[in-house]
Amino acid sequence: MVLVRQEIGDVLRDYRLQKAMTLRQVAGRASVALGYLSEVERGQKEASSEILASVAEALETPISVIMREVGDRLAVIEGVEADSVVPDTLPDELVAEFDADLAVR
Repeated sequence: MVLVRQEIGDVLRDYRLQKAMTLRQVAGRASVALGYLSEVERGQKEASSEILASVAEALETPISVIMREVGDRLAVIEGVEADSVVPDTLPDELVAEFDADLAVR
């Protein structure tokens, strides 16, 4: 069974290490208890959206980037084929239709 909290913890740890920050630094900037953040990184605790947002801000990384990485890792674990995933861009026709609709308003 895939545990989302484990993947979230792994991603948070990876971003923290990429930024050469200590657990103490991130916890301090995020106003989160050091022990709690450690448990989140190890996948032992489920972090609320508020905690995740605070940690992302402390890491100077948009929460959307963190969650996209989590989603990508889960897709690999689940064996989701790249072509079966929803594209991350919109077709030009849809964008043009949306823009035209906004211009009318």
